[in-house]
Amino acid sequence: MSISIGLQLFSVKNALKEDYVGTLERLAAIGYRNLELVIRKTDEGLSFGGDITPAQLRNQLDRLGMKAVGCHTRVDSQTEWEGIIAANQEIGNKDIGCSIAFFSNKEDVLDFCRSFNRYGELLHKHGMQLYYHNHFQEFQVFEGQTVMDLMLEHTDAELVKFELDSYWAVRGGVDPVSWLHKLGDRCRMLHQKDLPAAVQIVNWFDVFGADSLITIDELYKTQLATDFTQIGEGVLDIKSILQEAAKLGHAEYVFVEQDVTSGDELEGVALSYRNLESLLQTLGDVRA
Repeated sequence: MSISIGLQLFSVKNALKEDYVGTLERLAAIGYRNLELVIRKTDEGLSFGGDITPAQLRNQLDRLGMKAVGCHTRVDSQTEWEGIIAANQEIGNKDIGCSIAFFSNKEDVLDFCRSFNRYGELLHKHGMQLYYHNHFQEFQVFEGQTVMDLMLEHTDAELVKFELDSYWAVRGGVDPVSWLHKLGDRCRMLHQKDLPAAVQIVNWFDVFGADSLITIDELYKTQLATDFTQIGEGVLDIKSILQEAAKLGHAEYVFVEQDVTSGDELEGVALSYRNLESLLQTLGDVRA
């Protein structure tokens, strides 16, 4: 199976706020065709990050030869599933991803898994798929198992899939290649960025402590532009990750995602696209 290149639109969040349609046009000119959206609850209702409706977004994607193949949102008891499902169906997207979650102990994880299975069942009834995207805190160990291990064990394999973010796996102290094997055919999507050579402490648990309570406040402390760089500009062994993903044959998309950047967002994702496309071509496994 060839791996298609995509973009998580969180990478260009500021550009979208300034000019949503113009940003989509520039992304299309770079070569992006597959997009992973972000939908959030705001005071004005659900938003895709700019002044655009689902119908308008679908029209623009169709015009530009682009498509939505995923959408991140916060998943919890306050998630507005009816609106999220309706908006994504109008756009033509069938995959809804949980962008982040936090856990204080094993029982938190098990409670989350029970809820996640219910949400996955709800989406399945609408012909949609639920998936989970990791950061570093999912590799914290509770009672001998990582959060990710617990999720794999206690979520339904048909109702819940995974999107492996290799950068955050490394920042969680684990080998992303080994996790590609663990996740197997439950991992259809990958997130990719790179780690600057100047980063001194790679494993975030060496900073926060393996037994610390990881919350949104701790995550904010990891959001330094100096901790991220474009694909191919850092030290992650991205070639080995993609090579193994291609060999396993489960991953359909690898999304460029730049959590934060000190430079121009669009220039950054353009560089990542060029480097990623070149890298995948060396593996003989690329689709736009």
